[in-house]
Amino acid sequence: MTSHRDGAAGGPWPRPVIRLPHEQDLFARGRGVQDHIADVITAFAGSMVFVYVHMVWFAGWIAVNEGLFGQDAVFDPFPFGLLTMIVSLEAIFLSTFVMVSQNRQAARDTIRADLNFEASVRSEVWSNNLGRALGLDPEEVERQTQELIATSRARVDEEMKRPA
Repeated sequence: MTSHRDGAAGGPWPRPVIRLPHEQDLFARGRGVQDHIADVITAFAGSMVFVYVHMVWFAGWIAVNEGLFGQDAVFDPFPFGLLTMIVSLEAIFLSTFVMVSQNRQAARDTIRADLNFEASVRSEVWSNNLGRALGLDPEEVERQTQELIATSRARVDEEMKRPA
């Protein structure tokens, strides 16, 4: 049985207690009922079911108002002014819901970037300590790192210059 101060391999090093926040936990804390409703509406509006419902709705509206079910059923004759107004209002609200979703995605991206930064800093600190413990030359390691980064960027630049 190992004590709290024993490492995973039974070594003398204390185990660090690292609690990494999870992106979804952080994001869920700021999410209210209104955000949930906006997400549900945006998800539905971005689905093929939404398209099919509108196709049936428009076809039915036009069929009724062209007199296919008798002139007594006509309530919005051509050029369908009421339909135009309803569709315009729907477009206004849907665009607002899309913007709400985009703002929430931007907030999620910020949280993700912050967590990635924290992980990178943690990794850098561990790498520096391990390198020092192994007696590595930090300047040589940095030179090799810069060479690899430059090579990688050059490859990406070449890929971007190729015609599609």
